[in-house]
Amino acid sequence: MNRLWLLIRASSALRSSAIDGGRNSGVPILLAGGGACREIHLWSSPMASMTEWRQNMTSESGPDKAAVVEREKDSSAVEKKTETEEEVSSYWGIRRPTISKKDGSEWPWNCFMPWETYQADLSIDVTKHHVPKTFIDKFAYRTVKLLRVPTDIFFQRRYGCRAMMLETVAAVPGMVGGMLLHLRSLRKFEQSGGWIKALLEEAENERMHLMTMIELVKPKWYERLLVLAVQGVFFNCYLVLYMISPKLAHRIVGYLEEEAIHSYTEFLKDIDSGAIENVPAPAIAIDYWRLPKDATLKDVVTVIRADEAHHRDVNHFASIHFQQQKTTLIEH
Repeated sequence: MNRLWLLIRASSALRSSAIDGGRNSGVPILLAGGGACREIHLWSSPMASMTEWRQNMTSESGPDKAAVVEREKDSSAVEKKTETEEEVSSYWGIRRPTISKKDGSEWPWNCFMPWETYQADLSIDVTKHHVPKTFIDKFAYRTVKLLRVPTDIFFQRRYGCRAMMLETVAAVPGMVGGMLLHLRSLRKFEQSGGWIKALLEEAENERMHLMTMIELVKPKWYERLLVLAVQGVFFNCYLVLYMISPKLAHRIVGYLEEEAIHSYTEFLKDIDSGAIENVPAPAIAIDYWRLPKDATLKDVVTVIRADEAHHRDVNHFASIHFQQQKTTLIEH
C-alpha cells in the first residue's frame, strides 16, 4: 500500500513540474517504509530529458536522417521544376511544344504558329471596284466616302498612322460577323456554310496587320485615345447594323476595303518617291508572310494591300450571298 501511494505522489509531482514549464528545481516526494518517514528531493527536468531523447534517437538513426535529407532535396527539386514549368506553360495550362524554323532557330512568336503563315497572292486585282447599283449599295458607298473626310483631314499623308487607325477598325467587322453567325448557328441548329471561320480568319488577319504597323509606327498618346473612341463607337454601330441588315454591313466593309487599298497604294507611291524611308521589314512580318530576310517596308505594304483586296472580294460576295438568301426565302 505504501509503495502504491509513493508511485501516485511521484507521477502527480512529475506532471505538475511539466505543466509549470519546469520552473520548480525539484519534486518533493515522501517515502514511507520501515515505520519511519523522511523527505527527499527527486531532481528532474522533463524538457532536458526530452532533448536528450531526441538526440539519442538522432544519433542512433543516422541512415534515417540522411534519407530524410535526401527526400527534402528531392521535394525541393520537384517544386522548382514545377515552378519552371508553370512559367513556360501556355494560357491553357499546356506546356508549349518546341517549335523551330526551317533554319533550326526557335520559333519566337506566340500570336501565330508556322502552319498559320502564308504567302500573299500578289496577282489579285487591286483596281477592281464594285459599282453601286441598288439603294443599299449607294448608301454604303456614300457612307464610306463621308467617313473618309475626317480621316484625310486628321492624318493627311501620314500613311503609317493612317494604316494603324484603319487596321484597328478593319479588325472589328470580321469578329462581329463571326460572333453573330456563331450565335445564329447555335440558335437555329444549322450550319454556317463556312462563313464563321472565314470572317474570324479575316479579323485575325487584320489584327496581324495592326501588330505589324505597331512595329513600324509608334502611336502618340492622343492617337491611342482616338483609337479607343473610334473602335468603341464603330463596334457598337456595326453590331447593331449587322443585326438589322447583314447585306448592308458587308457592303460597307467591302467599300472600306477599297479605301484601304487606295491608302496603301498612296503609301507605296510615297515609298517609291522617297518621301517615306524604305526601312527593313519587321521580323513579325517576315515570318507571317514568309518574306525574304532582306524584305523592306515596300514588301510589307504590298502584301497587306493584297490581303485587303482579298477581304474586299469576300465582303462584296457576302453581301450578294445574303441578298440571294433573302430572295430565296421570299420566293418560298
